Amino acid sequence: MALAAVPAARATPPPPQPTPTPSTPTVPATPASPSASSAPLDPRITEIMRKPEYRNAQWGLLQTDPATGRVVRGSFPGQFFIPGSTAKLFSVSGPWKTLGSDHRFETPVYAVGERRGATLDGDLALVAQGDLTLGGRTAPDGTVAFTSLDHTYANDVPGATLTPEDPLAGIDEMARQVRRAGITRVDGNVIVDQRLFAADPVLVPTPTPLIINDNLIDITATPGDRADAPARLDWRPKVAPYRVTSSVKTVAAGEQTAVTVTASDNGTRIQLSGTVALGSAPVVRVSPVADPAAFGRTALIEALERAGVHISATPTGPNPAAGLPADYTGRARVALYTSPPYAQYAKLILKVSHNLGANLGICLMAVTTGSHACMDGFPVLARFLDSAGVDRRQVQLLDGRGGNQVDRSTPQAEVQMLSYWMRTPDARLFRESLPVLGVDGLLADNCRACPARGKVFAKTGAAVGLDALNNRLGVGAITIAGYLDRGGGRYDVFYAGVTGASTPTTDPTGILSIANDLAMIAAYLQEG
Repeated sequence: MALAAVPAARATPPPPQPTPTPSTPTVPATPASPSASSAPLDPRITEIMRKPEYRNAQWGLLQTDPATGRVVRGSFPGQFFIPGSTAKLFSVSGPWKTLGSDHRFETPVYAVGERRGATLDGDLALVAQGDLTLGGRTAPDGTVAFTSLDHTYANDVPGATLTPEDPLAGIDEMARQVRRAGITRVDGNVIVDQRLFAADPVLVPTPTPLIINDNLIDITATPGDRADAPARLDWRPKVAPYRVTSSVKTVAAGEQTAVTVTASDNGTRIQLSGTVALGSAPVVRVSPVADPAAFGRTALIEALERAGVHISATPTGPNPAAGLPADYTGRARVALYTSPPYAQYAKLILKVSHNLGANLGICLMAVTTGSHACMDGFPVLARFLDSAGVDRRQVQLLDGRGGNQVDRSTPQAEVQMLSYWMRTPDARLFRESLPVLGVDGLLADNCRACPARGKVFAKTGAAVGLDALNNRLGVGAITIAGYLDRGGGRYDVFYAGVTGASTPTTDPTGILSIANDLAMIAAYLQEG
């Protein structure tokens, strides 16, 4: 298991810990620089750091006042740590600045052929523009919807939920526009144009120019009315030839809920199996869409049929990209879907730690240079970091999510990135795009009744793997970085992270407990 972010368990102040033994790590106290002052740590923070799970761990810590540059406290600020999803502070900042917070993605559909009244003798081409949600999360007020634990984590972390929006909303809107353009029949094909950039397998999950529902099928198993009854099955988006079947059974209340999902090689036949406990919440699982272009093509054909536009081509099958024109000069645009502003997508990525969206940002930066190669986004990011005053020698990245084995950053670099935004007109917009302690995103369930609730704005991160030797989970890092509200419109910038921790067992709730500890450290920093 490798996660770029994990949600923390519901936070409560940590219980008193025993007096440290000689094997307990030394509590960080090293100043950030020879001239820096370093305030003593809150005793509650030292209690956390002396827990048994951190016996062999190392902590990084940095808190600064960006108005004066004063270091409040710091330890190992210039040392590389695995960032996990705090790397998204860099990978989201880059496209935010490059594209602009108000940038909107415009996805057109062109008629490629001759019109004969209401009939198009030719093809419809949907030209993908890298729109992360394509209307599938757009709420009635125009914002992008999210939940505290996103569906993209459903197979790894218990408790994922779905937004109420229709994943096919953008596709349906484009289909209705085609019908309003006067077309009722297409004697030809529907083709998805994905030439905006080439999918790069180095980026995992791999972005594609057309993305519907994060390139996932959502599957929900709801307990039946009694033990031994089949669980109720639902799934979305329903697009041919994808089919889902289930053998999930309802078991007695209090018994184990364990649901697994498997799929055929081409991804179109999905099977759900396992058990759900009577009276428990619905269980969400996801299965990847193997061919996003073919999926999108079929989705649009089915939407066009619903809108009253008949397509002569077979709706399922490969995307016939060879039939695309060299360009669309002189072609009639018959539909255009316009996204919410990029700042809404940045908020989604940061609030829920959306890995696909973070990787997509690398590709979108490449596109601004005229390149179709996602790796060409990194020089754009490098130039931005230089201009933002971030020492990029203290950052290593090979993706946007913070999950590649190369990825590293120092506490100092992350604090520099956060400090940059405080000098910009988008300072408040960026800050409020981060999870808010006890309020929303991956910090929604932390510190809900503590004094720091609503006063910490921070990105969390994690890198976790199975320690098969000891039958436990090893923690490459759990991190948190963001802003501490000092009142009066003043904010300190902070980073806290731990590397080398471990859990007692392979139960993922042990990771949630460590993530909770990091959230509580942030809370205690704010209270101090």
